[in-house]
Amino acid sequence: MIYGEAGKRLPAFFIIFLLFLLIYTIIISIYTNYYMDQTNSNNQNHNAKFAFFYLLSLVALGFLAVAVGNVLFQIINKNVADISDYTGYNPEALRFAIAAIIVAAPIYFLSVKQINKNLFAGILDKDAGVRKWLTYLVLLISSVTIIGDLINVIFNYLGGELTLKAFLKGLTILIIAGAIFSYYLYDIKRDKLQGEKDGVIKMFGYGSLAAVVIVFIASFFFVESPAVARSMRLDAEVVDKMSQIENAAQMYYNTEGKLPESLPALIDGNNFIQADTLQNHVAKKEFEYSIIEDKKYELCTEFLRSNLNDDYGPYGYIDTRWLHDAGRDCVTRTVGDYNNNMEKPLPVERF
Repeated sequence: MIYGEAGKRLPAFFIIFLLFLLIYTIIISIYTNYYMDQTNSNNQNHNAKFAFFYLLSLVALGFLAVAVGNVLFQIINKNVADISDYTGYNPEALRFAIAAIIVAAPIYFLSVKQINKNLFAGILDKDAGVRKWLTYLVLLISSVTIIGDLINVIFNYLGGELTLKAFLKGLTILIIAGAIFSYYLYDIKRDKLQGEKDGVIKMFGYGSLAAVVIVFIASFFFVESPAVARSMRLDAEVVDKMSQIENAAQMYYNTEGKLPESLPALIDGNNFIQADTLQNHVAKKEFEYSIIEDKKYELCTEFLRSNLNDDYGPYGYIDTRWLHDAGRDCVTRTVGDYNNNMEKPLPVERF
């Protein structure tokens, strides 16, 4: 499924998509030059240029459609909660979608405007091979997207996803892919292009631009600011180091039968941890460590913000074992016997 996946998968998909379109366009351009437009030297001279415009618009359309879909999917995920859905709200996917809209939207609308301008002037013939082949490619991709994502939405619904959530996602896919399919199907079936201004094409253009702008503005009501996102990520790095210290303390206890006297003891001997892990680089000082009982210890440090009321972390989830307040905060951990720790999580306490 394209929409609703983690943001990390999107760049890889578009690299494959771009390579596919590049190879496809090269093949179609060669075919067009040598077999389809031999009687029209003017078209031959412009085939490469129009192949570039169509390829550019297709790639930008791919980014734009998926980005708009991702924004809407993340809004749905955030507002229609479902504890059984493991693909919930993903802030990374939303941030990637916003960035994709900022870059891809101007490229797409300007390249389409340039194509329509050349069609109107008669420089690009309506029956040009590059126009037909690449337009039908868009229709194919739109059809596959509609079929594949609707199957996925139905699959998720049968797997227990909320009815409203499944319906809204399915509606989102139908609107986006359906609008793309309708526009390009109408465009390829037009008989008069040269010197003819088409009201339907204008309606599609202004309507899609307005829709993208509305979705783009709406996204900022659901995404955290860059400053908050940075604070969340830096605090998450601090928590990751504290988690490594927790694991190292457990390993030390398993080996030595006691807690370390100090954190540097985790570096010596069996090298349970690296020295850099003991530093909170955000606060620019070492983590505070103290033994409370034989098996209980305390870790303290400073955080940029509180995550006590957060519904998600910087990567779409929040580890409730590491809830913390802003400023200096502490957690206690209790180590146990090796066999017991393999079977159940360590007990957690907060002050």
